[in-house]
Amino acid sequence: MSLADAHVTLKFIGEVPAERAEAIRLSLAEVHGIASVEIRFAGLGFFPNDRRPRVLWAGIEGGPALAKLAAAVDECLAILGIAREAREFRPHVTLARFDSAKGLDPLRAAIAKLGAPEFGRATAREFYLYQSTLKRTGAEYTRLATYNFSGDSSS
Repeated sequence: MSLADAHVTLKFIGEVPAERAEAIRLSLAEVHGIASVEIRFAGLGFFPNDRRPRVLWAGIEGGPALAKLAAAVDECLAILGIAREAREFRPHVTLARFDSAKGLDPLRAAIAKLGAPEFGRATAREFYLYQSTLKRTGAEYTRLATYNFSGDSSS
């Protein structure tokens, strides 16, 4: 995974036919009213846990504004018949995926020693609709649309 592929997933939609993708693209343009989202990158961890790591993540703290954005996206897509999220929104950036825990003890120890490092801050003023295509080398992401929090969107 390259740094350009790093992202915060607000809502995973799954596979949809092309005509439904267009309806999703148009519907997401209705999500606005948030001036910006202040994001703090802090902490490292594993999903589902450090005993059975499948994903190494960096934590995201976006406060109420980020949670509000994720909820608005979820609501917008529920109107189209896309199932609402059953799990609590846990914003993160995926740093790595693992097929097994073999050889990860040094990484687990280093993360435990670090505690909750802070990696910086950013201000988000837009969000995106991405298509992901799974390949042998990992996921490939294609940006389909950009949505400014002000309500302006582009494809």
